Amino acid sequence: MVLAAGESRRMKTQKLLLPYRGTTVIEAVVRAALDSSVDETLVVVGAAREAVREALESYPLTFAVNEDYRRGMLSSVQAGFRALPRGTEAAVVMLGDQPDVASRTIDELVLAYRESGGGIFLPDYGGRGGHPVLIDTKYREEIFSLNPEIGLRQLHRAHPADVVEVEVSEAEAPEDMDTPDEYKKAVSKRR
Repeated sequence: MVLAAGESRRMKTQKLLLPYRGTTVIEAVVRAALDSSVDETLVVVGAAREAVREALESYPLTFAVNEDYRRGMLSSVQAGFRALPRGTEAAVVMLGDQPDVASRTIDELVLAYRESGGGIFLPDYGGRGGHPVLIDTKYREEIFSLNPEIGLRQLHRAHPADVVEVEVSEAEAPEDMDTPDEYKKAVSKRR
């Protein structure tokens, strides 16, 4: 589940459509999902839904629309969980503005999920947390009732015994790009 519904207010332009190493920011994230072991890639769109869909039209994706995108990221997670196909066991929640996310990190979360009894999987980048996160769909109804001011952290706090921190092979957590300076820094960073 790729969250791609935001307005990009701090960037002052739709950041998901900005060029990024020969592609766009959102395409880099989607490619990481498609190159991973997940069964299906769902993109949650909102503010620039038509432009984002057009940028991704050549990829094998499904889309969900978040009509309440102005309510924040949790509303996109909720829209994504509503749109998951029946029988889905878990969802990897990815941020659309983290083009340096590695498909290997996604695979490591999926493998940990398949091998353990936990329900919430968080990557550990050398002692630092970040995204993406994997959440079992047994929390679906609870996700719909979370406070948007706090977000998914409530789920982690409510079920600490179900949280599994997965030491991933990537040394650095992918950074979001919310401002023009963060975008410039990400584009110039060697990978």
